[in-house]
Amino acid sequence: MSKEISQAVIRRMPRYYRYLGELLDVGVERISSNELSSKMKVTASQIRQDLNNFGGFGQQGYGYNVKYLYEEIGKILGLDHQHNIIVIGAGNLGQALANYVKFEKRGFMITGLFDVNPALLGLSVRGIEIRLLDELEEFVRNNKVDIAALTMPKERAEEVANQLVGLGVNAIWNFAHLDLELPEHVVVENVHLSDSLMQLSYNIVKKEYNAEKK
Repeated sequence: MSKEISQAVIRRMPRYYRYLGELLDVGVERISSNELSSKMKVTASQIRQDLNNFGGFGQQGYGYNVKYLYEEIGKILGLDHQHNIIVIGAGNLGQALANYVKFEKRGFMITGLFDVNPALLGLSVRGIEIRLLDELEEFVRNNKVDIAALTMPKERAEEVANQLVGLGVNAIWNFAHLDLELPEHVVVENVHLSDSLMQLSYNIVKKEYNAEKK
């Protein structure tokens, strides 16, 4: 994909995919950009602009074929092939990720769980055995690992991330409470749950303030 696509557009693509999947589930075969607009809370013009970045997919006077657009966006998002994920940190969050079955429906397969706590050794989450962190290198060398999810304290996250990069893992899904600085060839998605909660808090305060002004 030679054209540089803005992050704002990329963030909307999974939403399009999710909504189109819901439409497929209830038997909708085609939809106009205006109809999709009301569901997405994005203007019809913005939807057309977003999709034109990837070729358009619509027909004038017809709109979009829901199944075709769903499949094409799935390809854009790389969901047409399997991604193997390992989770480093088998505490509450790590186990919750391993238990989330919808990942598998999207082609994201959790194949390994690791932790430093010996008390967790040998326990299983949905059939995935928890291993100790000192087994990480051997596992990565012997298994295809596309993505590593870090659900561990920030104190060790950078060290483990660098170890993973050294082992050839080039995509990190980072839940540790710091922004990782890794080589440019490594794809990093930093997920700060507290940031999302603070944004929610701001919107609550804003709504209460606006209500008081009326």
